[in-house]
Amino acid sequence: MTAAAESLDFAEYTSALRGQIDAALERYTEYGPGCPSYLAEAIRHSLLAPGKRLRPMLVLMACQACGYDPYRALAAACSVEMIHTYSLIHDDLPAMDDDDMRRGRPSCHAKFGEATAILAGDALLAQAFEVLATGIEPPEVAARCIAELAKAAGACHLVGGQEDDLKAEFADLGVEQLEAIHRRKTGAMIRVSLRLGGIVGQATDKQLAALDAYGERLGLAFQIVDDLLDLQGTPAALGKRTKKDHEHGKLTFPALLGAPESRRRANDLVAGAIDAARIFGSKSEPLAALAKYVIERDH
Repeated sequence: MTAAAESLDFAEYTSALRGQIDAALERYTEYGPGCPSYLAEAIRHSLLAPGKRLRPMLVLMACQACGYDPYRALAAACSVEMIHTYSLIHDDLPAMDDDDMRRGRPSCHAKFGEATAILAGDALLAQAFEVLATGIEPPEVAARCIAELAKAAGACHLVGGQEDDLKAEFADLGVEQLEAIHRRKTGAMIRVSLRLGGIVGQATDKQLAALDAYGERLGLAFQIVDDLLDLQGTPAALGKRTKKDHEHGKLTFPALLGAPESRRRANDLVAGAIDAARIFGSKSEPLAALAKYVIERDH
């Protein structure tokens, strides 16, 4: 697969990526007899649900931007989606965000019960690292990827950001504090997706820094658009309840800045992300197109 700058059909390109990712995720969830069938069903219900596959696509795009076959990073792409799905399963629980819909279908706990949902998330968290350890070569690259993903998913980033997000309900915080939360809760997994692709693609330090800068800006823009969609979108388009952030007293960018200023800020961040990716020349086009998709999406 190539990504010629002038002729890239982004819809066709991403459809091909998603097809490979979905097929790999199907294979990874063909569990042996030791896995209870009800647990396997719960895992597959959440992991294989229709989704954007944004994070795993970023892994593959970053690898390709560095001049490598993107599918060399397919295991890393699947591991990121497993971590992302585990976090969604747990975020939807009544003790957290209490959502009964996800990706247009009942959330995991709504369909399978809270206990099984927790276990499904736990299983995906563990499997993500198994997939990295066994699916990435050489071993020293696999080890580096494992360390990167563990850090991004841990107490100082994804999990810590979720904790602070819960504590921010009905709190009187400013934009800087809100950005700090989402650089961890949302941004950390987007940044690590790009870093994993770069690591597998043998990125130089300069290229890895560019992927990092792209990911930091894209992650924040993604969250701002998410906040806007929760305010302005429809449940049919989003596949989940809307306006729940307001109901829960959550701190959001539109609540602090208003919708027009939030949209302007997201546009500026996307422009900055695209600029950061220019180091890759013509190979940056998929990253640029995806950044534009993030700002234009309706779900």
